[in-house]
Amino acid sequence: MVTTFTEETDPLCLATLDAAAMLFDAPWQRYAVIGDSLSAGTGDKSAGYGDQGWSDRFAHILRQVRPGLAYLNTAVNGATTVDTLAHQADAMREFAPDLLHLPCGANDLLRRAPDFGEIERNLRTMYDLAAATGALLTTFTLGRSYVVPVFPDWRERVLTLNDLTRTLAAEYGAVVVDMWDHPVNSRENLLSADRVHFSTSGQAVMAGEMVRALAVTLAHRTP
Repeated sequence: MVTTFTEETDPLCLATLDAAAMLFDAPWQRYAVIGDSLSAGTGDKSAGYGDQGWSDRFAHILRQVRPGLAYLNTAVNGATTVDTLAHQADAMREFAPDLLHLPCGANDLLRRAPDFGEIERNLRTMYDLAAATGALLTTFTLGRSYVVPVFPDWRERVLTLNDLTRTLAAEYGAVVVDMWDHPVNSRENLLSADRVHFSTSGQAVMAGEMVRALAVTLAHRTP
């Protein structure tokens, strides 16, 4: 039996005002997002939920605290780490964010044989450029519900990429929102029709997890 929630009844979601209260002392005034469809918040509309992706949702929440927030999202569906570096890095630097979300390289896995050494080099270059802005960095790990059946080793690919994401984030002081084993992955109605992207019910949960992760970061700031 599939349990049906709405955004108001979903125990994994945060109401906008509650989320804003958790970020009441957030200092960020310039929020940027770069990368691929995961960064963009691509996903089908879920009945009972708003139609925004996680990144737009999060910007809306942050604007409750910082009404003058400047928001840039250059994410493009299908972008690889190379694409992001080639076509989005300049806009990122020009925007001068103080909060910046980076992709984890999901589309780099869609090769016959991914070169994880190359993926790491590309991501490290991206982190170097991002860190130079002085922004607090955030990223996701991929959830286990994201499956590409044509690759029998898909789970191992995702686990390897997630480990790389966690390692780089630790080196650069980035906040990781870990979606790999999040309970939302078990929901039967989570995925969009493409069986890849979270529908907006999942996007709402991801926005809430971003709020929770950054609230913890704020709580541990050095006075």
